[in-house]
Amino acid sequence: MSEPTVSRSAETETRPAETEKTETRSAETKAGSPPRPRSTLGRLARLRRRASGATVLAIALGTVGFAYAAFAPSSKADVPSADVARGEQLYRNACIACHNANLEGVKGRGPSLLGVGEAAVYFQVATGRMPAALQGAQEPRKPVRRDYSTEDLKDLAAYVQSLGGGPQLPEGNLRGGDLGEGGELFRLNCAQCHSFAGKGGALSSGKHAPSLNNASDEVIYAAMLTGPENMPVFGDNQITPEQKRAIINYVQTLKATNDPGGHGLGRLGPVTEGIVIWVVGIGGLMFVVLWIGTKS
Repeated sequence: MSEPTVSRSAETETRPAETEKTETRSAETKAGSPPRPRSTLGRLARLRRRASGATVLAIALGTVGFAYAAFAPSSKADVPSADVARGEQLYRNACIACHNANLEGVKGRGPSLLGVGEAAVYFQVATGRMPAALQGAQEPRKPVRRDYSTEDLKDLAAYVQSLGGGPQLPEGNLRGGDLGEGGELFRLNCAQCHSFAGKGGALSSGKHAPSLNNASDEVIYAAMLTGPENMPVFGDNQITPEQKRAIINYVQTLKATNDPGGHGLGRLGPVTEGIVIWVVGIGGLMFVVLWIGTKS
């Protein structure tokens, strides 16, 4: 019974000592500068971490942006060296009714020309598809307007390019490269619609792939850049400019090559050749057999 009494008295003796230490600390605190609360210190540390993270992110984004601007190809609408003012006058005389004054297009008449580029304008006007007389499943190729010269086409294309930007035809020779590579690329990407000989072919919904017989280098290049109507767009990422020149070289060489061994039969391959063999060849033999039978 005596041991608990002794322990209580010992605890009672230690409490005054702890109270004295606490009072001493509070007195020292009052004499000096008051310490910052822990919540304030944590908040400042978080703010410093966020600021340093934002600074690193800004530096990284700025570095990437400058590097892209320095090495990536420019997508700005460069105005070609042509008479843009004259092109504007041509546009207002022949195109504004369907494509609007700001190239935004008119609903039910013509699409927007923003972003199509001078290549699309050159293709459509140089092949007589524009200005269009009627709207149908597909604009047919027609002779170019008699009052449109080569300079007129360039000026009109330059005006559209100056407002909307888009793909541009490169300057210089558009035909070159390896002829064998051009033939392989043509058979891989173009022959399904234009046939192996570039004679064109029928498509769905009343449309067709036109013949390349009368297509110039500029027209073929512009078609690959812009993908008119059902044709897909073959940008420089899909087919490089050197490969485009090789394809044009193959197509133009194929058109200028004579057919060895007789009539080419449209260069459509074994189908037409088989039809000629069966209809003309076998039919001729049957006629001869019947004629001999009647004489005997």
